[in-house]
Amino acid sequence: MNLDTTTSNGIYTMFNGFGVLTAYFMMALTVYKMPVDLSTKGIFGMGVFMLTLALVNFVKYRMDDRSSRDRIAQLEEAKNEKILTEFVTDN
Repeated sequence: MNLDTTTSNGIYTMFNGFGVLTAYFMMALTVYKMPVDLSTKGIFGMGVFMLTLALVNFVKYRMDDRSSRDRIAQLEEAKNEKILTEFVTDN
């Protein structure tokens, strides 16, 4: 299966964005229709905002960790390739 990674990544990003926007819209509608005081609605809104910030930070941490592991693997692969090349040319 030969898929273009940028196209499939864009499709996943668009699908996830649509899901997030739908969830925010539904949450806003629910908070708006709640029969509670405005201060309680504000607390719920702040909770959603803080949860969003935590999720963004978590995803960023995971992506940074993955990219650093990939970079270390590339460096080790290049180092091993250089060692093998030197060994072959010396003999």
